[in-house]
Parts: sequence; C-alpha cells; structure tokens
Amino acid sequence: MKIIDKYLIKQFLQTIFFGLIAFTLLFVVIDMMENLDDFIDQSVQIGIILHYYLVFSPDIIKLMTPVSVLFAALFTVGKASNLSELTAIKASGISMYRFMAPFVVTTLFISLFSVYFSGYVVPMANKTKLNIQLNYLKKGFVYTGGNIFFQDTPTRIVNIAFFDNSDNQANRVSIQEFDKNDLTHMISRIDVARMVYDTLSHTWIAYNGVKRIFNRKVESAEYFSKLKLNYLGFKPSDLTSKHQRPEEMNLTELKRTIQSQEKSGLNPTNTLIEYYSRFSFPLASLVIVLFGLPISANKRKGGLAVQVGINILVTFIYLVFMQISLAFGKNGVLNPIITAWFADLVFLAGAFVNLPRVRQ
Repeated sequence: MKIIDKYLIKQFLQTIFFGLIAFTLLFVVIDMMENLDDFIDQSVQIGIILHYYLVFSPDIIKLMTPVSVLFAALFTVGKASNLSELTAIKASGISMYRFMAPFVVTTLFISLFSVYFSGYVVPMANKTKLNIQLNYLKKGFVYTGGNIFFQDTPTRIVNIAFFDNSDNQANRVSIQEFDKNDLTHMISRIDVARMVYDTLSHTWIAYNGVKRIFNRKVESAEYFSKLKLNYLGFKPSDLTSKHQRPEEMNLTELKRTIQSQEKSGLNPTNTLIEYYSRFSFPLASLVIVLFGLPISANKRKGGLAVQVGINILVTFIYLVFMQISLAFGKNGVLNPIITAWFADLVFLAGAFVNLPRVRQ
C-alpha cells in the first residue's frame, strides 16, 4: 500500500466517522425533543433513557451510512481537487481509476460489514428499543402474544386470543378447516379453552373444547376434555414471531417468516422485499461512491458548498428511486428482488456511464 493510499483512506474514514456522529446526534436530539415530555411524565430513570438512545443509534447509523460514505468520498476527493492535490497525483502518473481504488476497496469492506450490522445488530437493538417504549413510555403497542390470527395451511385458519410463551400455552383457540375445492365452505371447526405444546412429542394438546363437523346438510358436535392435534403445522416459536415487526427480525428470522408464509399460502412479497433490502441497502454505499466519485473528481467553483450540494442531490435522487421501486414492488408490479435492487442498479448503470468520462 502506497503512502498516498494510506493518506486518502485515513481522510476518508475520518470524514465517515464525523458524518455518522453528526447525523446520529442530530436524530437523537430531534427524538429527545419529541419524547422528553413522555420521559418526564413516566418518571423514567436517566439510566433507562441512556439505554434507550444507545439502542436507538444503530438504526440511525444503518440509515445514514450510505449518506456518510458518499459525503466522505465527495468531500475527500473534492478537497484534493480544490487544493490541486489531485492534479499533482495525476502528474505523478497515477490514473484516476488507481486514485479511486482506495475509496472503492474501503467502501466494499464497509458495505460487507453493514450487511451483518443491519441484518443482525440493528434488529436486536430495535427489539430492545421497542420494549423500552412499551414498558416505560407506554406507547400503547399491542402485546405480540395477543389476538394472533393466521393461516396455518391454504385450508386452515387459526385464531388465538392469547399466547403465553413462558409455558407454551395458547388460550381461547379456534381452528377452522375449509374445503380445498370450495374455500367458502367450512368443513370443521375446533374451539378450545386452552392448548398446550408438548415439547417431547412435538404435538399440540387441546383441553376442554368442542369439535364441529359440517357437511352440506348435517352438522355434528363432539365435546372433549383432551385431544391431540398432531397435524398442526406451527410451533410456539412461530407464534412468538407472528406479530413481530420486520424491523425486529434478523436475517434468519426473516427467512423463516418467508418460509412460513409460503407454506401457509400467504403472500410473502413485503417480507421478501424487506429481506432483500437488508443486502441491497448496505451495498448502496459502494454503488453511490462509484457513481459520485467521477462527479467530484473535476475541480469546481464553490468548494465545500458544492460538494455538500452534490451529496444532498445524489442522496435525494437515490431515495426517490428507492421509494418508487418500493411502491411498485408492494403493489405486485415488480419482482421483490428487482424492487430491492432497483435504485442500486440505476445508480450502478449511471456509474458505468460516468467512469469512462473521467479525466485521466
């Protein structure tokens, strides 16, 4: 590694760090101003408040990393250009592509780390943040174990009034079976007071209920005190995640949710978009650096103000493309993979157009 590479990487990383700190503090101050009254009204201890903003920060860091990386790249290159450092580097025989290499390689490592960070660290922090909001700020979230309603198979619907994950017990459960040839016709229904999962036999056992059988003309009912339901396709862990928000799920949990939705016949489009976005958004740092570096490589009037303006403009355009693709994707117009990667692909195409035009 040449001295110039170390110099550029150091300037690049320092600016990224400064950008992340600045953006994170800005969002923390804004959120603190919004929630300060709630903290005071609920008499929340200072330690809980500090813990809240500690777990609040990872989500902001995830969102602001591409912006900070682009800002750092444009600022570092723009500064080198305005101070004629870039001219001296070119005069020494270093091509523009070789000059860009330290930025691209560094951003690649940042993007790969961001995949793990947004896929596992951020969801874990979000779980803690939402738990603090529920228990201390009294935001009024619905408890995830209550009023669970889902499709177990294409012909089976399950409704659980309350689930206690401490003892794997579901209360006030209704299981409805429909005719596969006529989904408007219910063929059976089981209503039970409680249902417990046996971890040894991996079977749900229903207690104190009634099973009704329907055909076109006759209805029959059978009361029971205990009944094994070994055909049910869900486990207690599945119930815990049924109402879990996507931002609380890591990559592994998102993948399991997608498989569960596909198995039960539900449309997994939104979950698929979220899953693929966990990869596309972190890699946006690399794509927009490839797009933005050639723009800032040429010396311009205005100095820092121009670089900041370019950073805001490129970020705004990227977010517009991302929101447009999300709107089309959630409506089923675009494939989930294309939806998640659309903005990156557009900017990558723009990068390939810009790169050959760079003055060597």
